Amino acid sequence: MNKSIYDVIIIGAGPAGLTAALYASRGNMKTLIIERGIYGGQMQKTEEIENYPAFKKILGPELSQQMYDHAIHFGAEYVYGIVSSIKEEGLYKKVIASDKEYITKTIIIAAGADYKKLGVSGEKEFAGRGVSYCAVCDGAFFRGKEIVVIGGGDSAVEEANYLTKFADRVTIIHRKDKLKAQQILQNRVLNNPKIDIIWNTVVENINGIDKVSNLKIKNLKNNEINHFNCDGIFIYVGMNPLSNPFKELGITNPAGCIPTDEKMETKVKGIYAAGDIREKYLRQVITASGDGSIAAQSAQHYVEELDEKLKSLK
Repeated sequence: MNKSIYDVIIIGAGPAGLTAALYASRGNMKTLIIERGIYGGQMQKTEEIENYPAFKKILGPELSQQMYDHAIHFGAEYVYGIVSSIKEEGLYKKVIASDKEYITKTIIIAAGADYKKLGVSGEKEFAGRGVSYCAVCDGAFFRGKEIVVIGGGDSAVEEANYLTKFADRVTIIHRKDKLKAQQILQNRVLNNPKIDIIWNTVVENINGIDKVSNLKIKNLKNNEINHFNCDGIFIYVGMNPLSNPFKELGITNPAGCIPTDEKMETKVKGIYAAGDIREKYLRQVITASGDGSIAAQSAQHYVEELDEKLKSLK
């Protein structure tokens, strides 16, 4: 067991977790960040961010690095670990991650979310061989190719536009008759001569031999089945909260998200949630950062009250 007792442990190092770490460490709290991947979360997979205040345009990896450096500058510690559970330990809490145990006074869960899958035949088999969930990661492999993007939200529309830097043709397949993305993003794809849109349609199968070669698609209006030739498919149909390790705490809703009050506190005192894992209306870098700042401030007040209680017990 790690013998240090932390004031706060932050699970996840996306914009919510890194902002929480900045606020907590700057507030002189002993702060530990536990991250299962690379700091920055989904920002690392975003080519450009242009709606984060003070930056007209900034690369996702660059903003990730700046947020990480800022938190570390004020003394936050950072370790790799996959959190498996949280336990009560008297007045403290114990976080178990990758066979290590950490003791803390408070916890901020900022574990984020992962890409939803279509759940169709061929999706798993062709992952990395034409099936992708990250345009920034894999777009360059499709120079001069025909690409399909599945979805109609911000991510799907933004990444479809980005993929035209590489592909000869990008086709968006969307199950509805209009896009859900912000209007400024819609305008870009609707005016991009390299992008087509197939409406009211879903993918039924992803086919190929060694790699993706075509999709079986179904029109939801008339049930017509067709095969659409392509070299790759990028899937953006939403996110699943990474909340399995926290379900035993009884703090998740049926969708797996974590509801909180306005102070970001969950049903369990001293445990807070921030970012994409939280039940919320808008999931953006700026809203995640806002969550993180509030969660850290709330955690600090909790720690101050706990420290007073611990003093009285001596």
